[in-house]
Amino acid sequence: METVPVWLRERRTGVGRPAERSRAEVTTAAIALADREGLAAVSMRRVAAELGTGAASLYRYVDSRDDLLDLMVDEVAAGYDLPAPDGPWLAGLLEVCRQGRELMLRHGWLPELVLTRSALGPHGADLLEHVLAVLAGHPADVGRKLEAYAVMNTLTAALALNELNGNAGARQRQGAYLAHVIAEGRHTHLTAALTSGPLVPAPRFEDTVSRVLVGLLGE
Repeated sequence: METVPVWLRERRTGVGRPAERSRAEVTTAAIALADREGLAAVSMRRVAAELGTGAASLYRYVDSRDDLLDLMVDEVAAGYDLPAPDGPWLAGLLEVCRQGRELMLRHGWLPELVLTRSALGPHGADLLEHVLAVLAGHPADVGRKLEAYAVMNTLTAALALNELNGNAGARQRQGAYLAHVIAEGRHTHLTAALTSGPLVPAPRFEDTVSRVLVGLLGE
């Protein structure tokens, strides 16, 4: 099993054969395919077809589909705008989360990978450096700051995934089942919560993230 991150591996070249593609081109093709057809469509064969070459040629740039996924996540992280930290730490972290949410909604496959993969590449390292710079004056220890970074990413991905999956059809199906639950009468606390008055609108993304970060790091 390969333990060296893909970014630290030398690209393989055939003897006497010039490079036909670059790792960046392979990554761009994989992202375009995932944006168009979803993450399940991303395979060595399909990405190679996007590039007009054979799957075997991709092994000059990546060892596996896992490498492709790591490269894709890190390349999207290049889309963050990370100015020098200025102002309160919470505002700085919320801006990172806002940008993360926008990237995840633009690339609907991204939240799943953020939630299930932990690879850190060049752009991800830049993002972590920025978050630690935002928190440079905060009294929390480095472990708590790293925990906050992990929670930021996880919470942003979970909320973005909920947005992506919360289409009208899904809400209608959920409403129909909740009506059945109320009629059945076995879930008294849930029934009381749903029938006690007008439902309070769900908190905004930034409100939820703010409460969690303040809970982790304090005011």
